[in-house]
Amino acid sequence: MDRIASEQQAAREHAQALVWPGRRTEHFRELPPPALAQWLEAPAAGTPSGQGWVFETAAGAGVQARTLNALDAAERAELLRGLPDPSEDRAAPFAWAHRALCTEGLRVQVAAADAPAMLRLRHEPRAAAEAPLLVLEVQEGAQCTLFETHERPQEGAGLAQNLQVHIRLARGATLQHLRIVTPAARDRLAHHVHLTLDAGARYEQALAGTGCAYHLQRNTVELQGAGAESRHAALVLGAGQALDYQMHGNLAAPRTRHQVENLTLASGKARTVANAYARIAPGASEADVHQHLVGIAIDGSPHMTLRPHLEILHDAVQAVHGATWGALPEDALFYARQRGLDDATARALIIEGMARAVFERCLGDTLAQPDAPLAQWLEGPWIGQAVARQWGGAGESVHG
Repeated sequence: MDRIASEQQAAREHAQALVWPGRRTEHFRELPPPALAQWLEAPAAGTPSGQGWVFETAAGAGVQARTLNALDAAERAELLRGLPDPSEDRAAPFAWAHRALCTEGLRVQVAAADAPAMLRLRHEPRAAAEAPLLVLEVQEGAQCTLFETHERPQEGAGLAQNLQVHIRLARGATLQHLRIVTPAARDRLAHHVHLTLDAGARYEQALAGTGCAYHLQRNTVELQGAGAESRHAALVLGAGQALDYQMHGNLAAPRTRHQVENLTLASGKARTVANAYARIAPGASEADVHQHLVGIAIDGSPHMTLRPHLEILHDAVQAVHGATWGALPEDALFYARQRGLDDATARALIIEGMARAVFERCLGDTLAQPDAPLAQWLEGPWIGQAVARQWGGAGESVHG
């Protein structure tokens, strides 16, 4: 335990020695995070009580999962095995703060099997400041769907959560990843998803999140093998709150593909950022990048920032980026009113339709499969209910 305590203290000192992300830091210029002290507490004396990661389902052969105690030297070494050094993270203070506070993590391996593996994970907060960890390795040729949820009642007591998710897809592996993040209004969240894709691997992420006092969703994608592909569709709902969506993609091999679709809806005095950066490395011939960021002001005067950014270091590539501002279409609102819908219901239905379009544009071929878990979620009531909670309306999907 003395060794663990010294490692945690050293990590705290690393975090404190660095310049905390703020207005001088490019990726945190628009929405600087709360002070470092809010993410760090004294290192825990023992494993905290509470739920942590909860498996709702772990269907499929070849799924191995183990919860590891980061306060035990042997288990800590196994939990952190193969993870990047925190100093390599562009948000290094967050990474060092995570190492200082992490007390437990979940490590999952998925091997190839006759049928795709289905994982449903829910996280239950256990402390006022915490650093959860999830490590997922999808082995060569394996297929997996992961539903990851972080949902809290709006009136819950505020907490600081510095989450790290590390995902490695081996050659030819596929992962469909749905992330639902609806924090309490006073929460401070920083979620970091680190992805590494080998040759021929395919990753698809659908993110649906709402704002809070501070909310960071940061994805770092390393497309290391030829033909690797990652697609990211995000729906951001910010009614008077804050949410910073950051995407950093590195296309390091030929024929890699990286697509980002983001729809941000904000109102009142919300502060939102959609920051997409992609780098096409030398030698990454036939790489393909697509970035499309959309911001819609529902009402009030929200502060919204859309920043697509490309760094292209190879000639034979395709790269498209764009950012679109706007408001809800008045003609659609007028048509809905003409059909007898009140303003709140009309607005909710239009927003739901726009959100569905974002997911379908990015993940269309997957959603075209009626039995695909992501398609089933999209046809469910979540989007309509979330929009209704944010801005009022019917609160359920209406089709046909």
